[in-house]
Amino acid sequence: MQLGDITVRRIVEHNIPVYRPTDIFDEATPQAVEKYRDWLEPKALCPRTGCLVMPVLSYLVQTRHHTILIDTCVGCNKTYAEPPEWHQRSNKSWLANLINAGVSPEDIDYVFCTHLHSDHCGWNTQLVNGRWVPTFPNATYVFSRAECQAMEEEGGEIFVDNLLPILEAKQAQLVELDYALDDQIWLQPTVGHSVGHVAVHLKSGEHRAVMCGDLIHSPLQLKEPGWSCNSDFDLAAAAETRIRFLNEHCDNDTLILTSHFPLPSMGYIVTRGNKFDFSYI
Repeated sequence: MQLGDITVRRIVEHNIPVYRPTDIFDEATPQAVEKYRDWLEPKALCPRTGCLVMPVLSYLVQTRHHTILIDTCVGCNKTYAEPPEWHQRSNKSWLANLINAGVSPEDIDYVFCTHLHSDHCGWNTQLVNGRWVPTFPNATYVFSRAECQAMEEEGGEIFVDNLLPILEAKQAQLVELDYALDDQIWLQPTVGHSVGHVAVHLKSGEHRAVMCGDLIHSPLQLKEPGWSCNSDFDLAAAAETRIRFLNEHCDNDTLILTSHFPLPSMGYIVTRGNKFDFSYI
């Protein structure tokens, strides 16, 4: 995707149905989802398994000045409680896909993480000779200060494996929620899914895009924006932030880059009556 003089590419780790709707949203009972089934299937809801199709992916962003990754997926050799498919993965297809896009780990200047959950910061590090080291040796990793502090206080495997090696290597830059790298890349506070969640804005001339992270997990939330993910830190705040975001970006030319919408995962928020819809590019 060309956004003025910014090039945006998806780097996909995997694209399989994993979760049943009620695994993600308490309100998404079979009866509640039924009225949207024709709209969801087969792209966003697998008719065979009944599971939501939710890819895990990153965005490779190349501006005039920088090569940037937004989010780094699940990674390999990581210890995750769930889902089982993410635990101790050995499939390095994500790294191969990055290289096939013409970029090596050494070429990355900045890594932005919308938040620090397991499927958004896993490739921050990789296991080398039994030790976690930064995957991108020349990159500055930009983390929300509030998000990083919360993960440090939690002290789990994600912090120890995915964040601590970055901090120890002095490659982390802890920033406020409205940080701007320059006039083309900046953050927007979108707190709710996590304490320091941010969206990442891109701009080139009149062209605009925003990577929304887990502010919106599934197209189902366009029809039911009040449904918050079971794993949200603050369900009410997440819903309020999401509704505000949808109203701000609907029916205009802002390209929305999503973390978990079905491929191609990029498109525009449009209104359909009193509901929202998504126009994939």
